[in-house]
Amino acid sequence: MRLHVADHPLITHKLTVLRDQRTSSPVFRQLTEELVTLLAYEATRNVRVEPLEIQTPVTTTTGVKIGEPRPLVVPILRAGLGMLEGMVKLIPTAEVGFLGMVRNEETLEPSTYAERLPDDLSDRQCFVLDPMLATGGSLGAAIEFLFARGAQDVTAICLLGAPEGVAAIEKQVDGRDVTLVLGALDERLNEKGYIVPGLGDAGDRLYGTV
Repeated sequence: MRLHVADHPLITHKLTVLRDQRTSSPVFRQLTEELVTLLAYEATRNVRVEPLEIQTPVTTTTGVKIGEPRPLVVPILRAGLGMLEGMVKLIPTAEVGFLGMVRNEETLEPSTYAERLPDDLSDRQCFVLDPMLATGGSLGAAIEFLFARGAQDVTAICLLGAPEGVAAIEKQVDGRDVTLVLGALDERLNEKGYIVPGLGDAGDRLYGTV
């Protein structure tokens, strides 16, 4: 597993505003979109491309286009939806699937309640969107779900991660082609499984249901 933690002052600045409990839901959503676009730039570094010959105003030249089959972007519902727009702005030709997962607040174990994905993901590059990598339960289950459908490699993009979650994913996906891209790696999880210092519940803050 490859881990990339963003080290850029713009990302750190935007995350600081996200963490602030005074930040309103509209501002939180806007900043999340901006952050995902910045993180997606790094996450798509190895996206597959194909050569494409074009005519410029001066001459012909060979560039590239996004390869086939197209990348699949998979937000984990519901909070992952807040990250979708920032991702498809960068790769508008990508296909989009959905996974609905919920965490039991007592056992911290995830369960899948909905999915809208192709039955066969053979040879597909998949990009999973999940704002918070806490225990790693939901993200790990989503990654397993995609590999079970035949995905070739999976990249997960998270705004924040905790060391416990990173370790859990690394242990679970040993030997598989998985990349984690984080906006920041925080200190730890608290006794309720929340990231510290974190930013609270990303879904609640995105959609104003605090």
